[in-house]
Amino acid sequence: MTEAAIPLWQVGAPSEAGSAASRATDFELTQAASAGEMAAFEELYSRHSRRVYSLCLRMTANTAEAEDLAQEVFIQLYRKAGSFRGESAFTTWLHRLTVNQVLMHFRRRGVRVEQVTEDGESPQQVVAGTENPSQMPVVDRIALDKAVSQLPPGYRAVFVLHDVEGHEHEEVARLLGCSVGTSKSQLHKARMKLRNLLTTGKKSRRRRAATRASTA
Repeated sequence: MTEAAIPLWQVGAPSEAGSAASRATDFELTQAASAGEMAAFEELYSRHSRRVYSLCLRMTANTAEAEDLAQEVFIQLYRKAGSFRGESAFTTWLHRLTVNQVLMHFRRRGVRVEQVTEDGESPQQVVAGTENPSQMPVVDRIALDKAVSQLPPGYRAVFVLHDVEGHEHEEVARLLGCSVGTSKSQLHKARMKLRNLLTTGKKSRRRRAATRASTA
C-alpha cells in the first residue's frame, strides 16, 4: 500500500491481526508498521491520534491546520516508524515528531521567534491560576485556551511547549532554534499578554452577567 493510500480516517472492522495489534506494545507496533503491517499502524493511530491533534491545535489555534498537521504527522510516522529504536518512550518520540512538524509549518509561514540577547532575560512570572493548566477548573481552562489562541504564533509556541507540555527552556530553545534567553523572554511576554487577555475576558463576562441580571 502506498503512503498516499494510508487509511488514516477509515479503520476497518476488528480482525485477527487487529486484535493482536491491540495487545502489542508501541515499540512492537512501530516495528510491525515499518514492515508494512497496516493493522499495527492503525493501532498506533487509534492510540495516539487524539493527543497528536490536541498538540497541533494548541500550537496553531486553527482547527483546519491542526487536522492537516495531524495527518502529516502520521504520514511521517508511517515513513519513519522503523527509526524508532525504543530508547525513549514512544510518546516522547511522537511528541518530538509532532512539534517538529508544527514548527516546520510555522517556518513555511514565515513565523519567527523574536531574538534577544542572553542578558535581556526577563524575570519569570506566571499568570495567576495557570501554573498547572491540566488542573484548572473547566471554565478557566476554556478561557485560557481562548486566550492562548489569541497569542502571536511565536509566543504561543513557547507558552505551549514550556507551560503546557512541560519542556525546560533549554529544550524549547533547541526545538525553536533560538537562545535560552529568547525562550525566557518570549514566555514572559506570552504570560503578560495572557494576563491582559484573561483580565479583559473576565471583565467582559462580569459585564454580560450584570446586564442579564438587570434585565431579568
